[in-house]
Amino acid sequence: MDETERPESRFRTRRRASIYLLPNLFTTAALFSGFYAIVMAMNHRFEQAAVAVFVAIVLDGLDGRVARLTRTQSEFGARYDSLSDMIAFGVAPALSMYEWGLKDLGNAGWVAALVYCAGAALRLGRFNVNMKAVDKRYFQGIPSPAAAALLCGLIWAFEDLGIDRERWLSVTAWGITMYGGITMVTNVPFPSFKDFNLKKAVPFWVMLLLVGGVAMVSLRPAVVLFLACLAFSLSGYVLWGMGVRVRRSPDAS
Repeated sequence: MDETERPESRFRTRRRASIYLLPNLFTTAALFSGFYAIVMAMNHRFEQAAVAVFVAIVLDGLDGRVARLTRTQSEFGARYDSLSDMIAFGVAPALSMYEWGLKDLGNAGWVAALVYCAGAALRLGRFNVNMKAVDKRYFQGIPSPAAAALLCGLIWAFEDLGIDRERWLSVTAWGITMYGGITMVTNVPFPSFKDFNLKKAVPFWVMLLLVGGVAMVSLRPAVVLFLACLAFSLSGYVLWGMGVRVRRSPDAS
């Protein structure tokens, strides 16, 4: 290292290369949930597999926030998080959907699972490259956790309703899997909600809506969550139709 390098620069270099325990514990827990989902799917315990992916989504949302709150961001953490996401939101949903509804379709079934898995890998790679280059208000393509929630929400909802897996359901599973995989690599804008301020005062009716939403989820969590995931997966195309596009961030050099 150059002896003339300033101490602040050396500190930033060490910080990027450091491995911090707290945020990586959440990332490891998300990775475990994804692996657990794979094991459950292989044993045809599909409801447990779907729930495990949703747990991974919650944990994935926490690790970055914990890192920022505790000022423990690092390059290692960012790369580890991407690898964890690939397992939890790429491999686990693809394998779960294949075992649940695609296997009976033969080659078309595993091709759909492959398209989804490859879409997740490409989506994560593009996100890492364009992280600081695009408008933070929108995701470029549906984020992999949302795509995973769409697939696993379908599995969980139909398992909860006790619907037999017949031919029409396999075709539905194929369509949802292909849709999720392809939508991840499009340029369709999806709201990121990163500009949503929880500290901002809200009208009383917003609290009423929140209570009503919690009540609806408690009545039939699997079905309500799937419908919410489906609505979000369509919201990007609505924004696209309204003329919204993912543009280069003004902060990008």
